[in-house]
Amino acid sequence: MLKISEELITMKKDKEYLTVQDCVNQINDSVDQLSQAIKELRRFNQLGSTINDNMLWHISNVETWVSTALTDASSCVYSFSGHRMSKRMASIKVKAQNVAEVTSNALALFHRYATRTSKKP
Repeated sequence: MLKISEELITMKKDKEYLTVQDCVNQINDSVDQLSQAIKELRRFNQLGSTINDNMLWHISNVETWVSTALTDASSCVYSFSGHRMSKRMASIKVKAQNVAEVTSNALALFHRYATRTSKKP
């Protein structure tokens, strides 16, 4: 993020600056939401293997936080679409796309895990 901040300072076009600033805010929100998901995972891990409503509630919370992080990261990527952009802007878009893809993969993996875990015997 520090490197992106340095790039922001050197940008000359106001529209580019605002687009990237908005994107950075969305990625920061994603980081906060993923932190919340990690807290929920820790609570989930403390519950043991007994399937109950409390466990299902924590599973739902993790999926919600990660899904929200994915929405923010994807919104950042979409904010660049349709615009002619400098190499710097294209580079930032690629980095945001990577964040969105990794978050999407994390959500898919957790959802699969949660589906298997939450099945009652």
